[in-house]
Amino acid sequence: MEIPLARPDITEHEIQAVVSVLRTPNLSLGPKLKEFEDKIASYAGVRYAVAANSGTSALHLIVRALGLSEGDEVITTPFSFIASSNCLLFERVTPVFVDIDPQTLNLDVRQIEPKITERTKAILAVDVFGHPAEWDELERLARKYNLKLIEDSAEAIGAEYKGRKAGSFGDAAVFAFYPNKQMTTGEGGVVLTNDEHIAKLCRSLRNQGRGEGSEWLQHERLGCNYRLSDINCALGLAQLERLEEMLRKRERVAQMYNERLRDVKGVRIPYVAPHVKISWFVYVIRLGEEYTQTDRDRILQGLRARGIGCSNYFSPIHLQPFYRELFSYKPGDFPVTESVAARTIALPFYNNLTESQIDYVVPHLKALL
Repeated sequence: MEIPLARPDITEHEIQAVVSVLRTPNLSLGPKLKEFEDKIASYAGVRYAVAANSGTSALHLIVRALGLSEGDEVITTPFSFIASSNCLLFERVTPVFVDIDPQTLNLDVRQIEPKITERTKAILAVDVFGHPAEWDELERLARKYNLKLIEDSAEAIGAEYKGRKAGSFGDAAVFAFYPNKQMTTGEGGVVLTNDEHIAKLCRSLRNQGRGEGSEWLQHERLGCNYRLSDINCALGLAQLERLEEMLRKRERVAQMYNERLRDVKGVRIPYVAPHVKISWFVYVIRLGEEYTQTDRDRILQGLRARGIGCSNYFSPIHLQPFYRELFSYKPGDFPVTESVAARTIALPFYNNLTESQIDYVVPHLKALL
C-alpha cells in the first residue's frame, strides 16, 4: 500500500470552475481575482484581501507595506516553515527568534519582552500547524511597545482564537493555498487586513509597483510580480465553497488518529488549547524524550519503506545552514524548538484519508517504535 503524506481534494466542481475561466479572455487581473479577494476577506472577517502567488509573497508584501527595512528587528519563531523568517531577510530586516511553548509549539509569549530593543519594530507570530498563537498577549505587547503585529496564518484558515477567526489579527495577516493546505489554489496566498493603506500598497507592490488607475507602463514604486491568476482564483473560489466540508473531513481524520494513538507509550498526540478551535493542517505526533533524533529518523525511514508518506515538521530555522552563517546560531540556542524538532513525525494527513489507511499506518508506527 502506498499512502502519500498529503493530497489535495479536487472534485469535478473545481475542474469545471477552472475550465470556465479558460473559456474567457480574462486569465489574469480579471473578475475572478476580485471575487476571490472579496469572499476570502468576508470569510476571515476583515475589510480587505490582496491575493498573491504564494503565502511567501503575501508575507513579503506585508513587510514592504509596513515599511520594515535594514536595521530593523522583528521578533518571530524559529519553529516554522522558513518563509516566515525569509520574508524579513528579503528586506534586510533581522529576525530575532524567541523559543516556543512546549505544548502549543507557538511563540512563547512569556519570553518576548526581554527580546524587545529600540530596534524592534514588529512581532511576526505563526499559527503553527493550524493552532492559533496567544493573540491576546501578542496584541497587548504590540500596543505597549508600539510595535506592528503580523499574523502568519498560512497553515490556519478556519481556526479560531476565543471565537475570532484566524487571519483577522494584527495589522495584517496571510493565508496560503499550496496543495497540502486545507484548501488550495494550486499555488497562492493572500494578505488580509483592516488597514486600507496596507491593502493599497500591497496591491501596488504585487503588480510591479503600479498605482491604482495608472497606465500599464506607469510605475509609482519598486514592485514585484506577485499576481495570482484568475485561473488560480477560480480554483480557490470553488474550494472556498467547500471549505467547511473539507475542515470537517480533516477533523474526522485527526480524531481517528487521536483515538488510536492517545494511549501509545512514547507518543504525544497534538495538543489543542481549550480556548482555540484548531484547523488541522497536518497531523504531527511527538516522540517521548527517551527517543533521539536518530531514533526518529530511523522510524521515518521505516515508514517510508512500508509505503507510508511521512516527514519531520519542522527543522529549526536557526540551524539552517545559511542562518548559521549569517547569524552564528548554534545548537542549544533555542532548546525547546530543538527538542521538539528532533522528535516530530508528520503522518499521512488529507481530507479523504480512509480508516483502512489509518489502520495500516498505526500498526507499522507502533512496530517501529
